[in-house]
Amino acid sequence: MIDETEDFGPWLGRQLRRRNMSQSELAAAVGVTRAAVSAWITGRAKPRPETVRLIADAFDTDLVTVYERTSDAVAARPVTWYHRPAHADGGREFGNAAAFAFDADLGVLAREATQNSLDERFDPTRPVRVRYVLHELTGEHLRNFLDAVQWNSLKSHYAAAASNDQKVGRALAEGLRELESSGSLLLLRVDDYNANGLTGPEYDDGRFAAVVRRQLDSHKVDNHRAGGSYGLGKATLWATSRLGLVLINSTLSVPHEGRAARRLIGRLDLPWREVGGEAFAGPAWFGEPDSDRAFENVSRSWWGIERETANLHLEREGEDPGTSFLVVGAHDAAAVAAGDEGLQAMHDKLCDSLADNFWAAMTGTDTVPPLLEASVRTLRNGTELIPETRIRPEQRRPALARALRAYLSGETVPALTGRSDVVERSVTLTVPPLRSDDKGAKAVTHSAVLLLTPADDGDRTHSHVVSMRGNRMRITNRRPRDLGLGVEPYQAVLLAGFATARDGEDVLRAEAFLRASEPPEHNRWEWTEELSDTYVRGAKKRLDEFRVAVDDAVRAIVGVRAVAPADGTGPELLRGLLKLAPGTGGGRAGTRRSRGYPTVDDIDGEVDATGAWSLRVRIAVPQQDDPWHLSPIACFGSGRSNAGSPVRWAELTATENCSVTEDVLVVTPGVRYAMFSGVTDVDSHPVTAGRSNVAVSLHRAVEGVARP
Repeated sequence: MIDETEDFGPWLGRQLRRRNMSQSELAAAVGVTRAAVSAWITGRAKPRPETVRLIADAFDTDLVTVYERTSDAVAARPVTWYHRPAHADGGREFGNAAAFAFDADLGVLAREATQNSLDERFDPTRPVRVRYVLHELTGEHLRNFLDAVQWNSLKSHYAAAASNDQKVGRALAEGLRELESSGSLLLLRVDDYNANGLTGPEYDDGRFAAVVRRQLDSHKVDNHRAGGSYGLGKATLWATSRLGLVLINSTLSVPHEGRAARRLIGRLDLPWREVGGEAFAGPAWFGEPDSDRAFENVSRSWWGIERETANLHLEREGEDPGTSFLVVGAHDAAAVAAGDEGLQAMHDKLCDSLADNFWAAMTGTDTVPPLLEASVRTLRNGTELIPETRIRPEQRRPALARALRAYLSGETVPALTGRSDVVERSVTLTVPPLRSDDKGAKAVTHSAVLLLTPADDGDRTHSHVVSMRGNRMRITNRRPRDLGLGVEPYQAVLLAGFATARDGEDVLRAEAFLRASEPPEHNRWEWTEELSDTYVRGAKKRLDEFRVAVDDAVRAIVGVRAVAPADGTGPELLRGLLKLAPGTGGGRAGTRRSRGYPTVDDIDGEVDATGAWSLRVRIAVPQQDDPWHLSPIACFGSGRSNAGSPVRWAELTATENCSVTEDVLVVTPGVRYAMFSGVTDVDSHPVTAGRSNVAVSLHRAVEGVARP
């Protein structure tokens, strides 16, 4: 049982501020000197029992309240909204830049929010339980909720913010129009249990301030297994709200002010605005006006009662620590763009995102419990519309879950002989020294684990390597190169760092190295500025070597090699593949042609929330004095280059050593490689992206036109 009793000094100081009573006034009321009261508050002394009774009388409370100190003796101030005043230097922000790092997409929110919950697991012997609840409000239910959040007091601020001709202002205007015209409001509640909760003080360092008060503060410096590291993930909650409003109810693992249950706060992110002749900086907080002189009238968190959490739709089950985030006016911009709206579609998308990204964290054995349990539920006006759906990896990702269970149970085999076999291979990752290490420090070798098993007949995607670290959230999903022809479909999992279920210096080093190589989306391992700043020269080369080693390990298990006939003509199928069109790069995924022309050297990607292939492509470039002008062509089909049905690009973006002009890739002269990314046009897909491989070939372009 956690001792929730608050120290006497801080408790007494807060009661004085709440009552607007000075130390001298309390001293006179209980018959002591002001110095004695000061000593109580600073913790240098404690009052005698007979004095405690007098203190209780001074605050019009009972002795139990003073001795237990798990509640305040002086009534709280009425909850209200506090809007941050405009900056004195005239600076203006027209939105929260952190929210622009992610799309307003329910799939992205589920990934980021669940990752944060996993990172905050409290009891390591039990899984974190995460539940997503969609709740549509109309009529009286909607009016009651708007009253609870004091909507009328916000209307003038919303009107002023929506009038700004900026991105956030336009989005707010649309959200307000939708609320008015539809008479409905969609709430999305994200609950986690067996998590730490928003512990810590109101304004100083801690989980509460990192989430509620600050930006780019992940507060995970002591969590070596953490998936997140940028402090951006929480911004997806506000980005998914059309109204920029999120309400919070947290049950703490470590009491604050003598209490742990129902720590409530709301945060509203608006752009700079003027209301009633007064300018406001942007954010606002919903809470109790602070009585501390340093933060006078700033809204701080308050300790709610059951009726308040019910009115705010923030009820939690039981006493397990954790946090509930309520996204007010939830929407999915990607689904709207794709025309795939509706509560059922949103429910399914949340389920799919949880299964895609966290099937491994939800996989366990009889002796090794899973790290995570997840479910999705949908309501309308308090009545269940879609029953709670528990995400079960053995149903949604059966072959992948089978592979991980075999590893956790020690039941892997040396070679594939049956449909349920799981092969395990060690893959070496060489972690370079840190720049801060002593001179002469050597690289550390880490043995990552590759697991491979035959794909199931019902698998929508297959023959990729799903990579992960830490708490086993999916990081990358890439197809190995040079496997040859005729490879049977398979599923493969790469475990690195703490995902291997091992400990040690090499594990710790590998975890930190791979985390430093991830962008804010945590969806690939590549060169980053943090990697360059933290590790000695050659860090990117180590990543490339690791990628090649993974491909080699897969090839050793499933690769098929063609045997040329004695006359040297080669197999008929292979000779057919060698008949490449002039100006086409073969790439490593198929037959490589001469290095006299740029070739696709590596391709990585995934199907995004809109159903498009989002690809990242690296090309090898023969050096020359003039720029190369290339037309990248994406094809659906067998996965071999120069085969299948071509599709259009919806987006083509230069990444490194190149530029893009009207879908033509212009490669900088004198470089050895270039990188670009592309998103396919869903309207041009001959089949659903998830049911087809995709390949990229390179054609020569002249004045913006591809030349076959």
